[in-house]
Amino acid sequence: MLVSLLKRFGIKMSLNDPRWGRNPDDDRKAQEGRRPGEGPPDLDQLWRDFNARLNRMFGNRGNGGDGNNGGPGRGDMRGASVTAGVVAVIVGLIWLASGAFIVQEGQTGVVTTFGKLSHTTSAGFNWRWPYPFQAHETVNVSQIRTAEIGYRANVRNKQPQESLMLTDDENIIDIQFAVQYTLKDPVQWLFNNRDQDDTVRQVAETAIREVVGKNKMDFVLYEGREKVAADVHAILQQMVDRYALGALITNVTMQAVQPPEQVQTAFDDAVRAGQDRARARNEGEAYANQVIPQARGQAFRLQQDAEAYRSMVVENATGNAARFNQVVAAYGKAPGVTRDRMYIDTMQQIFTSTTKVMVDTRNNSGMIYLPLDKLLAQSAANDSAVGNKSGPVQVPQSQPTPEVTQAMDSVRQRDERSRDSSRDRESR
Repeated sequence: MLVSLLKRFGIKMSLNDPRWGRNPDDDRKAQEGRRPGEGPPDLDQLWRDFNARLNRMFGNRGNGGDGNNGGPGRGDMRGASVTAGVVAVIVGLIWLASGAFIVQEGQTGVVTTFGKLSHTTSAGFNWRWPYPFQAHETVNVSQIRTAEIGYRANVRNKQPQESLMLTDDENIIDIQFAVQYTLKDPVQWLFNNRDQDDTVRQVAETAIREVVGKNKMDFVLYEGREKVAADVHAILQQMVDRYALGALITNVTMQAVQPPEQVQTAFDDAVRAGQDRARARNEGEAYANQVIPQARGQAFRLQQDAEAYRSMVVENATGNAARFNQVVAAYGKAPGVTRDRMYIDTMQQIFTSTTKVMVDTRNNSGMIYLPLDKLLAQSAANDSAVGNKSGPVQVPQSQPTPEVTQAMDSVRQRDERSRDSSRDRESR
């Protein structure tokens, strides 16, 4: 605005112009009356020319340099005062305009009066008293800030003094993680602490060291990474609230969790050995799961067989005892019949499992026919049955010869005669 006003008055503001502040006509007149070799006019002449222009502009055009109204000195003084007033007004306007500021969306303006908090402003155009009365500072509350612990900008750019930590089982572990946070209170963020970002980084390092120091190395390396991150998030938020930083922790990300580089090879060997041990244990458990059920099944089967055998023996003994009691009762009523019946049953059992040869004694023949081929075949079959333990072998019955049939008839007749004689004796 000042530049446009001066241009309107015909005054050039370019310092590179050798005729700055001078009228071309005056410069031409000065050049005409100047001798060759003389330099440019001095600053006093320029100042007088400027005051003359102001006097003519504010109504003193007829009295500017003729000396009728107190001379040139009085006009110069009045022009200087007017110039000083105009300059003071322009400087005042510029000073007041310097108090205007714009707050972008997602930011908050904090205004202080002589260094003390005055108020906060929202997004948009705002104004405050200019310096030195008031000052302002804008804080981005929507920006997601990141604090890196154990590395800087890249996981390869490690910071050993931050990443190396001691676990509960006295092992050293290398941890790199990042903390993301936003600002929930810009006033606390600006006035309660110094070096806020560094404070968040130190608080995060303290929280991770506390969590790691309470857990084993294997837990932190493998199955407990998510739990460690959650515990660090909770402890970090508590400490930030205790320090009144005005920050809100949004996320804790574990970038790298590993043993130190100096023992990485030995640790890999230990891990492989542990994996081999786990594989051998799994194979042993698989074999045990296969063998133990089979052994239990066999044991159960043997137990059931023993129970069945015991039941069979007990039942057979009970049946035999009951049958013996019945035989005793029948023998008391008819001893001869019972005796013959017992004899016949016994002979039946004996002859069933033995080889029988029938001899005819009626013809008084000295020649005895023995079926040796059938006897040998039957004995071989019995031997094979005993060797294989597959149960009794049934030998096919052949048709008896006429001599054998006659011998069996004679034996049957003798048995009938003996049975009749026994009955007669019992009757007598």
